[in-house]
Amino acid sequence: MAAVIRLQRGGRKKRPFYAVVVMDERKRRDGAFIEKVGYYDPCKEPEVIELDLESIKAWTDKGVQPSDRVASLIAKASA
Repeated sequence: MAAVIRLQRGGRKKRPFYAVVVMDERKRRDGAFIEKVGYYDPCKEPEVIELDLESIKAWTDKGVQPSDRVASLIAKASA
C-alpha cells in the first residue's frame, strides 16, 4: 500500500481547518485515513500547528512521504 501524510480539510466555508493524516494516496482528500497525527488551523492568529512528531518520524521511517505542504508544516513545528 502506498501511503502519504497529507492534509484533510474540515471546517465551514471560508474557515478551513486541516487534520494532518496518514492515508492511502489513492483515496480522496476527505476519505478514510489510517491515523491522525496532528492538526493545522491557518485562521487563528498566529496559525496553530499541533503535530505528533514522534508518530510522523515512525511513519517516515516506514517509507511514507509527506506532501509538500505537510513537509513545510513539519519544518515549522520542529523549529
